Amino acid sequence: MSCHCYEHEHNHEHHEHGHEHSHSHGHEGCCCGHSHCEEEHEGRFSEEQKSIIIRCAVSAVLLVACSIINNKIELARIFQIALFAVPYLIIGFDVLCGAAENILHGEFFDENFLMSIATIGAFALGEYPEAVFVMLFSQIGELFEDYAVDKSRDSIAELMNIRPDTANLEKDGNIVTVPPEEVHPGDVIVVRVGEKVPLDGVLIEGETDLDTKALTGESIPKHVALNEAVLSGCINLSGLIKVRVEKEFGESTVTKILNLVENAASKKAKAESFITRFARWYTPVVVILAFVIAIFPPLLHFGAWNTWVHRALVFLIVSCPCALVISVPMGFFVGIGSASKKGILIKGSCYIEALSNLGTAVFDKTGTLTKGVFAVTDIDAVDSDKDALLRLAAFAESSSIHPVAVSVTAAWKEKNAEYEISEGSVQNIKEHAGFGVEALIDGKTVCCGNDTYMEKIGINIEKNFESGTLVHVSEDGLYKGTITISDEVKPQSKQAVQALKKIGVKKTVMLTGDAESVAKTVADALAIDEYKAELLPGDKLDVVDKLINEKDAAKGKNNIVSFIGDGINDAPVLRRADVGISMGALGSDAAIEASDVVLMDDNPMKVAEAVKISRKTMAVVKQNIWFSLGVKVLVLSLGVAGLTPLWAAVFADVGVLVLAVCNSMRAGRVQ
Repeated sequence: MSCHCYEHEHNHEHHEHGHEHSHSHGHEGCCCGHSHCEEEHEGRFSEEQKSIIIRCAVSAVLLVACSIINNKIELARIFQIALFAVPYLIIGFDVLCGAAENILHGEFFDENFLMSIATIGAFALGEYPEAVFVMLFSQIGELFEDYAVDKSRDSIAELMNIRPDTANLEKDGNIVTVPPEEVHPGDVIVVRVGEKVPLDGVLIEGETDLDTKALTGESIPKHVALNEAVLSGCINLSGLIKVRVEKEFGESTVTKILNLVENAASKKAKAESFITRFARWYTPVVVILAFVIAIFPPLLHFGAWNTWVHRALVFLIVSCPCALVISVPMGFFVGIGSASKKGILIKGSCYIEALSNLGTAVFDKTGTLTKGVFAVTDIDAVDSDKDALLRLAAFAESSSIHPVAVSVTAAWKEKNAEYEISEGSVQNIKEHAGFGVEALIDGKTVCCGNDTYMEKIGINIEKNFESGTLVHVSEDGLYKGTITISDEVKPQSKQAVQALKKIGVKKTVMLTGDAESVAKTVADALAIDEYKAELLPGDKLDVVDKLINEKDAAKGKNNIVSFIGDGINDAPVLRRADVGISMGALGSDAAIEASDVVLMDDNPMKVAEAVKISRKTMAVVKQNIWFSLGVKVLVLSLGVAGLTPLWAAVFADVGVLVLAVCNSMRAGRVQ
């Protein structure tokens, strides 16, 4: 039986037509010599699995026939060995070959070695039917294990299918089909109905609905029109479109997602790392103990050689750590795969372990709990008309990409569509991060910013304004008025906060650079426990740092601190948090790089979903560890006492493995 080497990293090699999974085992194939790990499975069973089924059936029939013949006819020992060797070799030849091959590679202590020694020893003791049965049961166990492992890969395999094979490149008026790697920024590609978008770009002709489920987990199509972003990995549903490519294939969204998932195995949880180290030392120790059990009691006249060799063989079979070595990493693998199908990309099992202990959820406000789409809702001008005030603010903010600045310039352009902001009219723009901007407009110094900025430059604001984000404007030191901008709360935000509290998250915190009044309004509406307003980017880092220090001092359970942000302006905070979660990060380089968990759309409900998947995964992993160890300790104790037959030993090994692997399949199923 192969251990499928889940303790090793999974290396995926992408080929021109599709993909194949290649697992490094130290030698070719699985440790039993099988190659089914690398096959594409079509239908219920692979060719290798069908071969095992046939061999199991033939061996079982021959075992029954040989047992009947042996009972009816008294045969010499040499003929008994020859009789039972036929079904034994049919079912166990590949295991024996795998053991021999591993020994040649210097790998003595694996499942094949243990099974070979145990069954050959059974033959030496004259327990021929038992030897065949042990090998038969182990191969049946491998068949179930293979099938379960293949099903567990489905979620990852579905995600891997988003990788496009070709791109339709428009060249000199013709369409040429080329590999995506040969398309470069500035090229135009054509995407027909039903095809995958191969590279990131901007729609320049046509409009369509895109199926983004493979990226976001959302089943509702996304409509895109001219000049809107189109991301690789989406499926074109309704119309032929032309896309101007903006990124090389290696930098595209689909490639980054695939790399992220493929490399998730390298960041192991403590439980997974422990099992890997445990297995490395455990098996040699077991072989030595089995040798001691077989040799020393007979030498000390505590029983016959046959009795103690039989007990040593039972000990060898039971003690194989495959149930732990396979089921624990597989549990994490299934959890990561299940999350990815829902648009939640978790960068490794260590973050699953951390998320399962989430105690404090810290949210950024803009773009995370709110839509991040600002609109001018009020203009309060002093000694000038509203259009003049809006013009000053729009010109000053014209070079900024901050959402507030963009909304101000958009409002001015909407009213003055026929005019462009003249570069000659705006000079010496200086942006003060977290405060505002300063610019020279028509020869006059114009400042736009928040309350703190106005106070800093000595401008007195007397009026109390309605709730909203405020942009105060001054000209040559004189207050000219205020523009009020509002940001709408996402409809799922309150439900998301409630969902976190329902699953036991102790504290929710909101951080924002907005005014106190705006922060309080949002926090009250969402029932958030605490909020901090008027923060600079560095202040957010200080708040998270303080929460982590408090957590470390308390040393309690379920006290992990996460930060949930949009991944663009919060990279330092995302990195500082125990678990950084980027939300609405579809296509964002900064989000994928800075965070530990990437939510591929802007639905805050997925934070609670990620926590639930993590907790279910950890529960399954712990169940597998305790169940496997418990059964093995019990049967080992009975085996040393001579109360366990070989078939029971096989069940304690293979049966526990199959049950643990099947239990691992539950890791991604959450209510």
